[in-house]
Amino acid sequence: MAQIAAYLTFDGNCREAMEYYREVFGGDLRIQTFGQAPMESAPDAKDRIMHAHLQSGELTLMASDGMPGQPVTQGTNVTLSVQCKTKEEQDNYFNKLAEGGKITMPLQDTFWGAYFGMLTDKFGTQWMFNTEHKHQ
Repeated sequence: MAQIAAYLTFDGNCREAMEYYREVFGGDLRIQTFGQAPMESAPDAKDRIMHAHLQSGELTLMASDGMPGQPVTQGTNVTLSVQCKTKEEQDNYFNKLAEGGKITMPLQDTFWGAYFGMLTDKFGTQWMFNTEHKHQ
């Protein structure tokens, strides 16, 4: 069965926020900046957080910084992240939620070793879908 976790978006202060949440909840925090990623990024985005992942027991919280010039609006800065066990499960959920919605990133294999895609459903809820290749 899939698991859902909150994915927060910040405007340049993701590291500070996630370190604070680690103080609150404890656990292991992993952070990767855009500058550490293998793809090209804008010079003013290199120190921004591409992905942060806090794991404390069963609690999972993920986050990133928005890109410079793309404002983050409070209230729409939360995305639901669905972690699936198989590509088939992921395809099923993704395709159902895409009906009447908008696919913002088609499902595809990624450099971080997962099958990943994003969409906004017909109600305006933002979703991310991820299946790690080790679950195949």
